[in-house]
Amino acid sequence: MWARVARFEGDPGTIDATIEELKGFAASSELPPELRGARMLVLVDRESGARLMISVFETEEALRSGDAVMNAGNPQNAGKRTSVEFFELAGELAL
Repeated sequence: MWARVARFEGDPGTIDATIEELKGFAASSELPPELRGARMLVLVDRESGARLMISVFETEEALRSGDAVMNAGNPQNAGKRTSVEFFELAGELAL
């Protein structure tokens, strides 16, 4: 599995609206096929407005396709994107 980690800065007052917008987008018929089947974790800091969006894909090819779609979208919806990194998901532990 592979993960795309995007960091954003934004207004702390828009966090709830951003989360609701993401939920609506995920449930809509407008979801691009390159993102279907991916999972997304949304981490927020309500004091600073910082956000981390971790998108998990089954394959590296799916990660690259999903990244291209997300780069072509409107990144301002989540705030100002400050970085994007890619990782291989080496393991998942339940504690």
